[in-house]
Amino acid sequence: MSAGVAYTLTIRCRIINRPGMLGRLTTIIGENGGDIGAIDLVHAERQVLVRDITVRVNDERHGARLFEQIEKIDGVEVVQMSDRVFAAHLGGKLELQSRVSIKNRDDLSLAYTPGVARVCQAIADDPEKVYTYTIKSNSVAVVSDGSAVLGMGNLGPEAALPVMEGKAILFRELAGIDAFPICLRSQDPDTIVETVKQIAPVFGGINLEDIASPSCFIVEGRLNNELELPVMHDDQHGTAVVVLASLQNALKLVGKRLGDVRAVVNGIGAAGTAIVRALLEAGIGDVTACDRHGILWSGDDGKLTPMQRIIAAQTNAEGRRGSFNDALAGADVFIGVSVGNILTPAMVQTMIDDPIVFALANPIPEGDPDVLRDYARVVATGRSDQPNQINNVLSFPGIFRGALDVNARAITSDMRLAAAEALASVVSREELHEEYIIPSVFNRAVAPTIAQATARAAINEGVARRQPEDFSTM
Repeated sequence: MSAGVAYTLTIRCRIINRPGMLGRLTTIIGENGGDIGAIDLVHAERQVLVRDITVRVNDERHGARLFEQIEKIDGVEVVQMSDRVFAAHLGGKLELQSRVSIKNRDDLSLAYTPGVARVCQAIADDPEKVYTYTIKSNSVAVVSDGSAVLGMGNLGPEAALPVMEGKAILFRELAGIDAFPICLRSQDPDTIVETVKQIAPVFGGINLEDIASPSCFIVEGRLNNELELPVMHDDQHGTAVVVLASLQNALKLVGKRLGDVRAVVNGIGAAGTAIVRALLEAGIGDVTACDRHGILWSGDDGKLTPMQRIIAAQTNAEGRRGSFNDALAGADVFIGVSVGNILTPAMVQTMIDDPIVFALANPIPEGDPDVLRDYARVVATGRSDQPNQINNVLSFPGIFRGALDVNARAITSDMRLAAAEALASVVSREELHEEYIIPSVFNRAVAPTIAQATARAAINEGVARRQPEDFSTM
């Protein structure tokens, strides 16, 4: 069973207190495909026991069928059945906390009027002081229009809010950043850009999330040009940073240099475009980009989007034509950000010795990773239940932490390349293994290591407004 925590139920049952009743209940759960995780006694009486039973199921329909079967057991009453995921989201996942205490008139006069007026005037006289005396220096807006929510498509702003709350939690937990979910009603790029510009005075950075292509390119590009703030579309560049770091470590294992290899990138949407650009900026030998029609090649303007035409002009140095299969022949690396179950062992066997396969489509990878490992030297996916999970959670907290630490005006390609190198370095040469090319998302060394490298790159590139006093020790 692969459902995991996504479909975990807690079933509270009133059970007649006589021998064998708990066994009957657990047997029924097992016979109907439920995977029991825990059994807790909530309340005991002479005649009745109340127990909470935690059960993993395949999906909502499986849970409903299990409920019906339990209800048929004489002597067992289902008091309540709660979904662990929904329970965790009750009331939202965020709250605002004060950093100052207000217990008397003196406290009030310091935090609010009349004391706050002096701070307002100081900022009016010197706007840069907003970074010193407000939340701006440590805050990020997590902005979405709900047009590309996870892998589920255009669900709208309300449905995007749980994801943005989750992203805000990751900022706080992994990098100590105060992040705020901002879900916009409009999906018009001009409106999104103007709205973000209007709220920008509050924030030290803008993280764009779950905005569909091609709007994501337009919005990010314009905001980078029109705001002097770090702006990053995480679905593009966060993913690209982790892919590049993972590839750097995988190449160490197979004894190849980035400048000598050719990669096939299948799926030239938001993530695929950023991955191609990151590979080119890092100095890869060549990239063959593919979409559902096959290899992208310069001059094939009729089938390509404007962004794909740019990618086609920058890739495919050998002028290859043909299908996805044709692209794989003789390639060193496959990176898929496309659809599941399109990569076969036979196709991997056409690649060069010690092939590297990153099958990143979610929830179903381009090929079965357990099978692909028999044919590829290194296999990575986007799944948490497989080795080498490529997850953008590894990159964005540290990148924004570093950008905020030096009050950066932007997040540049040099900063992202530095982040990738730093992420790769968290796995030491001694630790490096075919099933360990990238650290866990729970490795607490990741965000600080990336932050230091990103901050240094910002200073070296001249986009930092300040240098931390302790930068020499970073």
